[in-house]
Amino acid sequence: MTQIILDPDLSSKLHQLGKVAELCDPSGNVLGKFVPLIDLSVWAPVGPEITEEELDQIEQEGDWVTSEEVREHLKQLGAE
Repeated sequence: MTQIILDPDLSSKLHQLGKVAELCDPSGNVLGKFVPLIDLSVWAPVGPEITEEELDQIEQEGDWVTSEEVREHLKQLGAE
């Protein structure tokens, strides 16, 4: 990946954004998008939590297929 070092002014502006922004040239042509990094450590996991018993029940009730069965089904769809 190519790395571009920003001048302090632009770097400061991007640090303060906190959201996605389009980067444009002086004519207004979009050059790309800036997506800031986020610190996931400040976010809590979203529930509801699933118990081992619930996982076991889902595993026993579900109609499971192997990856080979999925591939064969997809091949058949492509042949039609």
